[in-house]
Amino acid sequence: MPGSSIVRRMPDAPDHAIVVEALHKSFGKVEALRGIDFSVRRATVLGMLGPNGAGKTTAVRVLTTLLLPDSGRASIEGFDVVRDAAAVRRCIGLAGQTTAIQLELTGRENLDVMGRLNHLPRARVRARAGELLERFDLIGAADRPAKTYSGGMQRRLDLAASLIGEPSVLFLDEPTTGLDPYGRLGMWEIIRELVAAGTTLLLTTQYLEEADELADTIVVVDHGRVIASGSSDQLKDRVGGDVLEFEVPDTGRLDAGVRAVVVMSDAPPHVDPQTRRVTVSVGGRGSQALVEAVRLLDSAGVETTGLSLRRPSLDDVFLAVTGHAAESEEDGATRKRRGRGPRRAD
Repeated sequence: MPGSSIVRRMPDAPDHAIVVEALHKSFGKVEALRGIDFSVRRATVLGMLGPNGAGKTTAVRVLTTLLLPDSGRASIEGFDVVRDAAAVRRCIGLAGQTTAIQLELTGRENLDVMGRLNHLPRARVRARAGELLERFDLIGAADRPAKTYSGGMQRRLDLAASLIGEPSVLFLDEPTTGLDPYGRLGMWEIIRELVAAGTTLLLTTQYLEEADELADTIVVVDHGRVIASGSSDQLKDRVGGDVLEFEVPDTGRLDAGVRAVVVMSDAPPHVDPQTRRVTVSVGGRGSQALVEAVRLLDSAGVETTGLSLRRPSLDDVFLAVTGHAAESEEDGATRKRRGRGPRRAD
């Protein structure tokens, strides 16, 4: 029973801080989780990627005891997330997509509130707040209301609040959304420091390059299922070698360009109609693929720009394992309204 005073450690692998098996969760007729399985070794980062509605945030909410699963099981540090929810909450920290800080309170007051919610002794709260304000470069703004902070400062304060209880497992649900490039790099450095100090992280992110940069292991979630997992390099290997790219300036010749290179791969080329960019996996032929592409496109009378050969990216992994790009139609409409931004996997 949730909240039971009898705490049972589950017989999971001792070197894994998070273990998830056959987890299901539905909201009415919508199946948000359809039996996901994964585990996270201690002091490592798991990056969870997937398009909007894939089930990432639902999984985080179940693992942090905010939602009850319909079936399956999950444990944090050996504690069942349903039977031993109180013990799980003592092990974890959570920084969500939106900050949980109180804007009318100062930075120091926010940390004081979180410390008391974590039942820390008052002296320990004061000491811990000072440590975190220093660590997150907020000491100069500690006694200012959080509403006067920049977006990046508010993000750092929110992360500091999630660490007040010194959790061994930290859940970061899109921690860098809305940050400028400088703020994102700063957050990446903080994440690396936490892992080096022994913290286990589960990171959901809308930035494909963020998982590439930070995650030891990546799981790709689509329609409530884990459809691929492994290291960044292992997932990229699934694409099947190098990737050839080019753009066709003349929209009317785009189809001809695709037909010209279709013979170079067993998988159909991917075409972005807006940018007129064609992407095709060409295996391990190296520079010979460039020579062949030039010959085929020239024979077809297709003028191109930006013809290049590169290692596959996580964008390519999404396309290979899901059959669609890393953003939903809704995301695409939003990007059209706001202007093109980074490729997303939310």
